Amino acid sequence: MTYAGGERIGVYPGTFDPITLGHADIIRRGAKLVDKLIIGVTTNPSKSPLFTPEERIAMVEREVGFLGIDNVSVVGFNALLMRFAERQGASVIVRGLRAVADFEYEYQMAGMNQQLNSGIETVFLMADVSLQPIASKLVKEIALFGGDIAAFVSPTVCEDVLARIDKVGRLGDY
Repeated sequence: MTYAGGERIGVYPGTFDPITLGHADIIRRGAKLVDKLIIGVTTNPSKSPLFTPEERIAMVEREVGFLGIDNVSVVGFNALLMRFAERQGASVIVRGLRAVADFEYEYQMAGMNQQLNSGIETVFLMADVSLQPIASKLVKEIALFGGDIAAFVSPTVCEDVLARIDKVGRLGDY
């Protein structure tokens, strides 16, 4: 199924707080599957973000620019994913999977999304083996306790996270 003048448009949604090397891998690979990939930076009421939505959008835009992929754009949203995808003219939702726990959650979400709009397919991409353990939540936790996050995020994101941690303060005895 294609929309918007025959283009296959995909949406890769997430909070990206912060964007990790795992996210960048899914962006690179997901962009090959569609004519246009929209990175949807969203809010999630069940998460406590380190960065504001505007900061996360700017961070993702910068990192996507470093990837040098022409068919990717970044858009912020605060709505149901399927409504956002419909507004973007998307026919595909791209999701990354790291582990079985991800699959169980994503499988349920894909089923609910299909109930909301059966014309938009969900495509799952397995994370690169070397990137499977990386999760934004864990990156933040490691940084908050004074650990080294350089292997999990780009150098510029590492600087962003460390600068923010300096403002909010570290935790524990590091």
